Amino acid sequence: MPVRRSSARRPTMKDIAQRAGVSESAVSFALNDRPGVSDITRDRVRRVAEQLGWRPSAAARQLSGEGSATVGLVVARPADTLGVDSFFLQLISGIQEGLASRHLGLLFQVVEDVDDECEVYRRWWAERRVDGVLVVDPRTDDPRPGLLAELGLPAVIIGGVPGRQRPDLSTVWADDAGAMAAVVDRLYALGHRHIVHIAGLPDLAHTERRIRTLRAEAERRGLTGVRSLTTDYSDTEGAAAARSVLTSPDPPTALVYDNDVMAVAGVAAASALGFSVPGDVSIVAWEDSALCRMVHPWLSALTRDTLAFGRTAATELLSLLDGAPARTVQVPVPRLIERESTGTAKSGA
Repeated sequence: MPVRRSSARRPTMKDIAQRAGVSESAVSFALNDRPGVSDITRDRVRRVAEQLGWRPSAAARQLSGEGSATVGLVVARPADTLGVDSFFLQLISGIQEGLASRHLGLLFQVVEDVDDECEVYRRWWAERRVDGVLVVDPRTDDPRPGLLAELGLPAVIIGGVPGRQRPDLSTVWADDAGAMAAVVDRLYALGHRHIVHIAGLPDLAHTERRIRTLRAEAERRGLTGVRSLTTDYSDTEGAAAARSVLTSPDPPTALVYDNDVMAVAGVAAASALGFSVPGDVSIVAWEDSALCRMVHPWLSALTRDTLAFGRTAATELLSLLDGAPARTVQVPVPRLIERESTGTAKSGA
């Protein structure tokens, strides 16, 4: 006969009451910080609970209306592009670090589009699955802030723009416009006049900001050979975009990619076409990662502390859950690290 393995028994309030020599109701009052017991009894009960390794049941917290001890994160992007996206991996790691101090769980889900994302929020709210949510990839025409405010679900918008979000939702943001201006300024100083921006998804607010900034910087300098192309962030479309622009009658001398994966694919595509990097074309990646240092030549890239970005977002959500008012927090502007993939434009470019 197979041996049936018994699961470990979790300590209960009854165990705490017996060990502390008090009633179960006194244990409940003490652990839930309610009146009805003395400070001495409260301290004794808490010490015993800690010794026994007791933790509140998430299900019990949910039934009592005290919360689910979980926050949610939904990403509406192609699933096959997320697995290789260093930004999201680091962001989620930072969020997890920020939640760990309060022993909160992170409920993560990938969906097809924003409509599906909104349905997830409605379901989570109805089922009391989460206490709050972290929202990524703000859109130019975004239904999510209004829905979350209507549901009364605490939320932090990661990457939002001050003044464009609802005042009852917190925002953590980085100055994408300032970062793009710095990249254009450096490429211009290197003599580049024909610059193509290989952007991400077209309906994302940060994509729109980067495109708008590139256009403004080009107009300010009188450059006509500057434009943006949108993609799905994949290496396939990153390579296809490089082949398309480099085989045009007037190829660019610099490519600015919206992530590291596309930039690496761009280097491979350019080399396959016989272009030297950076001799014929310079390449910049928006997100720095180990991948940027595994390709030849090493990629120049915009870098930021993405782990800290995630921790900041988690901290702001915890603040909302504690009853603090919503606020806007800016993280440092991504800065350009120059490596081997950028150089002086060819004469006459």
